[in-house]
Amino acid sequence: MNFTILIFGILSLIAVVSSVLMITRKNAVISALFLIINFFALAGLYLLLNAQFIAVAQVIVYAGAIMVLFLFVIMLLKTENEPLIFSQNKLLKNFAILIGILIFVQFAYLIFYAKPSNSLIQNEVQSVKIGTIQTIGRELYTNYFIPFEIAGFLLLAATIGAIILAKKKFE
Repeated sequence: MNFTILIFGILSLIAVVSSVLMITRKNAVISALFLIINFFALAGLYLLLNAQFIAVAQVIVYAGAIMVLFLFVIMLLKTENEPLIFSQNKLLKNFAILIGILIFVQFAYLIFYAKPSNSLIQNEVQSVKIGTIQTIGRELYTNYFIPFEIAGFLLLAATIGAIILAKKKFE
């Protein structure tokens, strides 16, 4: 067995198990922790696909910044006092189970009956070069410098606007 296939199997198993545990937990904070585990497993899968930049961005942006926001919102909302949506609406619960079964059947069909493409092997060497942070940085600061700076100014304007709105609320 190839080492890459073994690592893929382990990471995909971690991703699937953590996502199932995430949606089945009653405590929202525990669900958020399982989501973080899922983000790290996905980052490992991105590394197997030679997408180093996306893997690093997955960890920094999603597992770092976005999850901090999720946890703050969860703590502020105090979700333990909310009624459970599926206990009140049995039709919605049955519909969600049906959708889950349909998605599982589609994945099973893709795994057992789909044929992989042979054209991906030819582009593997080029994909390693394209996915590096050095190549992405060179493209951002040479060919896409103006859009990159515009995006930076838009983010700065949004940050200043959020600070002004928050300052008015506290005064």
